[in-house]
Amino acid sequence: EDELAARLSSVRALAVARDTGEKLLTLCAACHHVIKRVNDDMQTNIELRDKVNRYLQLPAPYQGETPAVHYLEALRDDVGFENLAKLVKKPLTGRKIGAYYGCLLLRPAEVMQFDDPENPTILEAFLLALGAEPVVYPGRNECCGGYVAVTDKAAAREMSQAVLRSAQGGGAEELVTACPLCQYNLVENGGTAVKLHYFTELLAEALDVK
Repeated sequence: EDELAARLSSVRALAVARDTGEKLLTLCAACHHVIKRVNDDMQTNIELRDKVNRYLQLPAPYQGETPAVHYLEALRDDVGFENLAKLVKKPLTGRKIGAYYGCLLLRPAEVMQFDDPENPTILEAFLLALGAEPVVYPGRNECCGGYVAVTDKAAAREMSQAVLRSAQGGGAEELVTACPLCQYNLVENGGTAVKLHYFTELLAEALDVK
C-alpha cells in the first residue's frame, strides 16, 4: 500500500499534464527525481501501473506518456543557453561559482537521462550563459547527506562539509544548486565562506528581475 500511495500524487500531476497536452516542468531536483522515477515505473511495471490506475480511476489510464522535464533542461533544450546569454542584463562577471549537482538529478542515469552522471556540464553551461566563471571541482556530484540529515546528523554534516571543502579547494567562492534539499543541508552544515544559491536566484539576478 505504501508503494502505491507514494506514487499517486506524481501520477495525478503527470496525467493532468498529459490531458492538457503539455510536458510536466519541475524546478526542484528532488521533485523531478520522484516524478521521473514514477513515470518510469508507469511505463515499465505493468502490475504497479494497473494498481495505480484502478485506484485513481482517471478518465483515461495513465501509462507514462508525459515527458517530465527539469527547468534546466528546458533552458538548455527549448530556450538554448546561447539565447539565454542574449537576454542577460547584469552578467555575473568575475564571480567564481561552482556547480553542485548532488545525486538526485543524475542518478539512476538510465532513468533520469539528465546529463553524464560522472561528468555533467549543464550547470556549468548555465553559469557561462549568465556570465559567471564556472569552477569544476571533484565533489560536485557527490551526495551531501541530505537523506540522512534526520537519522544521522553527524554523517550528513561530514558529507556536506566534504563537498564544501572540495569546492573551496577548487577555487569556488560561491555554489549553485538545483536541489532545495541539498541547499538546506549544505547551509545547515556549512561553516565555510562559500555562499549557496538556488539556480533560479542567479537566473533572476542576471536577467535583472530579482
